[in-house]
Amino acid sequence: MHRFFAPFIATTLALPEEESRHCVRVLRLVEGDEIEVIDGAGTLYHCRIAMAHAKHCGVEILSQEDCLPHWGSKIKIAVAPTKNLDRIEWMAEKCTEMGIDRITPLLCRHSERKVLKTERLHKILVAAMKQSLKAQLPQLDELTPIEAFVAESSDAQRFIAYCDESLPREERKSLAQVYDPSRDAVVMIGPEGDFDPQEVAAALSAGFVPVTLGESRLRTETAALMAVATMHTILSVKS
Repeated sequence: MHRFFAPFIATTLALPEEESRHCVRVLRLVEGDEIEVIDGAGTLYHCRIAMAHAKHCGVEILSQEDCLPHWGSKIKIAVAPTKNLDRIEWMAEKCTEMGIDRITPLLCRHSERKVLKTERLHKILVAAMKQSLKAQLPQLDELTPIEAFVAESSDAQRFIAYCDESLPREERKSLAQVYDPSRDAVVMIGPEGDFDPQEVAAALSAGFVPVTLGESRLRTETAALMAVATMHTILSVKS
């Protein structure tokens, strides 16, 4: 069954214009056809098309059900966007497919990308949410200075992954060893040039735990995916 995204479906009883156009003009669905609609907040609606209009497709809600994330504890990634935008878009798509609650783009001293428009990223997250049959859209933050992110108060486990050989390495442990699947967690991943030593020092002082994601030197987007995949693996084993 075709699935659409409409964050205010419960009150508007209609698909947004872009989704309406896809429903009526592309898929050529008509009045009486049944569809699924997700609101991005964890609810799936089973609907019937009541008015097949390409700009304002009206629906009748037949039933609804909660489809909360299957992984339980929240998974968050804070990552410095890559210079190549395609790579960070690919990362965001795959993280959403696996399951993630929040993505925070970081602005670091060594960041090669200082500006990030999130409109396209948001569309990619919506498409990935629908494709992977989820009903909750990850929170996507605007580009956030690392100092502000580190200063946020949080009860979650907070990890920082870095690979610079000049930085303290003996304290790092495998993320798989220290991650507690019963608690929310955030992993911070640096830019292509890695974190600045002062950024690492500030994060450690704020309570971030230094971790490693394996023996290989990973690209920024690969490291983010590795972190998310590691947490999901631990969650599935210990659930």
